[in-house]
Amino acid sequence: MSVEPAEPLVGELHLDFESRAHGDHADHKAELRLWLRLLTCTTMIETEIRRRMRERFDITLPRFDLMAQLERTPEGMTLGELSKRMMVSNGNVTGLVDRLVTEGLLHRRQSDTDRRAHYVSLTEAGRRAFAAMAAEHEDWVADLFADLAPDEVEALMSLLGKAKGSVRRSIQNAVKT
Repeated sequence: MSVEPAEPLVGELHLDFESRAHGDHADHKAELRLWLRLLTCTTMIETEIRRRMRERFDITLPRFDLMAQLERTPEGMTLGELSKRMMVSNGNVTGLVDRLVTEGLLHRRQSDTDRRAHYVSLTEAGRRAFAAMAAEHEDWVADLFADLAPDEVEALMSLLGKAKGSVRRSIQNAVKT
């Protein structure tokens, strides 16, 4: 997901997507306001996680995401598999992998059965680095949602699951037509 580079300033405060749309246009449908609220929350959370990753570990969120994919697959995976899982181009994955290999966090090896394919996996140093980052990442996410009671988190998860199903059905119906 791309993050808007800068938001307009009002005094000292940044206006988020929701505030900009809602401001003088109270006639927006509830569904549009919901979408804007979801987009605003996602953008705020992603921006803060990116900032903390950069400041604390000097790593980008895409590098962290790539390492997370490999942590879930200890035997490693091909660059093509990584690309599909991360929903980015092979070129993007190659650049990320190259930097992580240079830093000693990933190991790259040629496939035994297909000379065109390369497998990548976390090195021991990569596993240790990822474990430290993942633990702090989990704490940061918990902190960002700290004002929600456990039952509110559960209710929100349920409603978002229902919303996800609605979006999926709408997409499937649009594809059929």
